[in-house]
Order: sequence, then C-alpha cells, then structure tokens
Amino acid sequence: MVRVAILGAAGYTAVELIKILLRHPEVEITALTTRQEGEPHVAAIHPQLAGRLDLHLENLLPAAVVAKADCVFCCLPHAASAAVVAEYLEHGVKVIDFSADYRLDDVATYSDWYGGTHPDPQRVGNVAYGLPELFREQIVNSQLVANPGCFPTSAVLVLAPLLKLGLIEPDEIIVDSKTGVSRAGRTPKLTTHYPECNESISAYNVGRHRHTPEIDQIIRRFAGIETQVIFTPHLVPMDRGILSTIYARPKTDAGEEQLLEKLRDFYRDAPFVRVVDHLPATKDTYGSNFCDMTVRIVRGRVVAFSCIDNLVKGASGAAVQNFNLMYGFPETMSL
Repeated sequence: MVRVAILGAAGYTAVELIKILLRHPEVEITALTTRQEGEPHVAAIHPQLAGRLDLHLENLLPAAVVAKADCVFCCLPHAASAAVVAEYLEHGVKVIDFSADYRLDDVATYSDWYGGTHPDPQRVGNVAYGLPELFREQIVNSQLVANPGCFPTSAVLVLAPLLKLGLIEPDEIIVDSKTGVSRAGRTPKLTTHYPECNESISAYNVGRHRHTPEIDQIIRRFAGIETQVIFTPHLVPMDRGILSTIYARPKTDAGEEQLLEKLRDFYRDAPFVRVVDHLPATKDTYGSNFCDMTVRIVRGRVVAFSCIDNLVKGASGAAVQNFNLMYGFPETMSL
C-alpha cells in the first residue's frame, strides 16, 4: 500500500484526484495540505467526499508530510511548487507535480512566460514529462514527474504523431481550443463569475498563453521538430472539458482514412487514446481519462480534433496514470 499526500487539496484538480485515488486498491491517502487558515475537514471543503474520507486539511511542513507519505501529488501554484519539491525528493519521496515548474526545457523560457526566478533551476529540462503516450519509459524510472498542462495534452497528443510521421508541415500550425470554466481554478475571478461567463464565449490570453511554449517544446522533445504554434484558448460556459481544433498544412497526399489509420497504429498500445471516425464532443470524454481524436481534410488542409476532460486526462487522471507507471501498477488501475 502506497501512502499518498496531496498538497494544495482545496482545488478542483485535488478533489478529482481524491475521488480517483479513493477507488485505487493500492493507495492510502494519509495527508491533505492547505495554506488556508484553520484545519477544515475535507468534507467541509468538498462536500461530495462526506463519509468517504476522514481527514482534515492541514498546513503541514514538508518534514511532517514526509513522515506520513511515500508519494506526493503537488497541486500547488507555479513557483510555490518548486520551492518545496526539492525537499521531498531529498527524503526519497516520489513527486507528481501539477504546476508548470518542471514542464519546460529551460529556465529562460520559464522566466519569460511565468516571471520571477525559478526556485529549483538545476532540475529544469531534466524532468520526465508526464504524458505516458509519448514518454512512458522516462516516467517509469522517475522520482519526479511533471504533469502536463491540459491544453498541451489536447494539442500534443494529436500533433506529435502527425509531425513525427512526417504527415504535416511544422509551420503555420493553429490550435484553437475551447475550455470549460473549471480550467480557471476555484479561486474567484471576475471573468469566471457566473454573470460574466454564462451565455458567452470569449478568447483570452491571445498570443501570450503560458501553454504556448509548452506545446512547442514538448513537440520538439518528442519529435525533434521545431514549431511555432499559434495557440488561442476560448472560455465557454460549461463546467469542464476541452475541445481543440487544429489546422495544419499536409506534407503528403494521404487522405482522411490513411491519416486515421496512421493515428490508430501509433496509439495501438495507448489505453486512453481513442481515434474515432466521428467528430468528438466534450460530453464524450466527460469524467474520463480518455482523449478522443479524429482528422479531416478540408480544402487541402489537415483539420484535426482532440477532446479531453480538463480535470481528468488534463490533470488528475493523467497524474494517477503516471503514478501507476512509477509504481509498476497496471496503467489503467482506478481509471
């Protein structure tokens, strides 16, 4: 039985993680942390967990967490995460980090897009990226795994094989993504206030969304190809889900059926990727760890579609998938 602690347990990704881990036969949740005042019971923060987990959220120092846990899921914000991860690693604890602190290849890019000085610069660029479909071997042997961003998951899972197999050109790639409001987290913000976002769709962070360099760098890391993806996210009035529509120039004369077959062959051993004939919708992957994808040829362009649940495959489900690989459990366990 693996003893698990969850840092920053008050958010949406944390409660999704807890629900998945509660059905994991090899896990015991032993600690939940928060930086909030007091020590609220988990059911007071997440009422859906009443009667399912009897723990309080505590403001624990790493030394206290280490005494209770073998593995830490770190749901802390950027910079705050890297500030404590090193201490857990020094004690031999395995860490799955939800922040962007270890996803990128270099400190300069991190500083440009996230600001400030990285708290743990020597590890940047040397951490396994937690997308098992592309980096399974690195994840299996890692003590620290950087859980992917939700938008990069939806984009990279489609783009990586198409680029690696030489099916699309690396330039002029456009990623247009729609996401539910939970993507913005639980902390109240004006843009996610109900009267502001209900019955409205809006683009945000155009040309400066922090997931842009992650998409480019992870494609380069996997496929060895330089890209400069134009990524534009949109907020839509639904709770959860991401639908990405991706436009690219073809590099071959392959038709739709050939492209679909190439994707199916590439992901033949990936239990959570479904290459489908129909156009996927967010309801298709709601609450699941699946990524559904398909492709079309439209006026000489490749148009690809990718659909995930941002809280599961885009966050907590991927984290448990990584956890299973790190501990030698079946990849699909509890998912």
